[in-house]
Amino acid sequence: MTDRRLSAAPATPVAAGSPALLLIAHGSRDPRHAAAVAALVAQVRALRPGLDVATAYLDHCAPRIPQVLDRLGPAAVAVPLLLNRAFHAKHDIPAALRAAGADLPVADVLGPSPLLLCALDRRLTEAAPALASPAVRARTGVVLAAAGSSDPAADAATRAVAAEWRRTRGWAAVEVAYASAGGPRVPDAVAAVRRTPAVDRVAVSPYLLAPGLLPDRIAEAAGEAAADHLAAPLAPTPDLARLLLTRYDEARTAANTAPALTA
Repeated sequence: MTDRRLSAAPATPVAAGSPALLLIAHGSRDPRHAAAVAALVAQVRALRPGLDVATAYLDHCAPRIPQVLDRLGPAAVAVPLLLNRAFHAKHDIPAALRAAGADLPVADVLGPSPLLLCALDRRLTEAAPALASPAVRARTGVVLAAAGSSDPAADAATRAVAAEWRRTRGWAAVEVAYASAGGPRVPDAVAAVRRTPAVDRVAVSPYLLAPGLLPDRIAEAAGEAAADHLAAPLAPTPDLARLLLTRYDEARTAANTAPALTA
């Protein structure tokens, strides 16, 4: 099955007795963040009618994990709304679940996945429909603008996504930039892409989930660097909604097949 068919697959009714999906997002003071998460959850519910989907936030927004668990009870699978296994995935979410007294299956982070590449493609072609053309892509360089992390493994994972995106989707070049932490910054990456001989236009694509401070910083930098196109953050897209359900299903299956511990 191709990536496009995966992202356009029909809704699947929930099986009887399925645990709830507890989406754990970071949160932001920017109200656009929670609005994007709510729209994404609506897409998840549309893809899996009858599935109990709840959202909890680590910071800034309500409700928090204990409040949601009071309603859901123990029959839930936690799905992090995170792109990489960095500090929030390795430390903050496990600590928050422990503090709430929850022993839930926890799904893997979203990246890497072909569905993320579908979402990135979707956002760029929404910004510039001509980018759907393979011939135009072959002359277009892209800056994949991520948040950045102090965790080298997380930054390596982002660079791997950029390499796979270029290899499988026909872009002339894909360079990584960071909105925080270390460089390169967006203007430097735009300049590097423009030096690629085959490139005659540059697009900036935020590798971020929802609007907020860092996407705004990326947009400002893209404007200063005179990038030709700027994509929106990834949520909400149907590709991302399907990926959340994929991670939920993987974690639920793993929990059901794990060997029982004996005394």
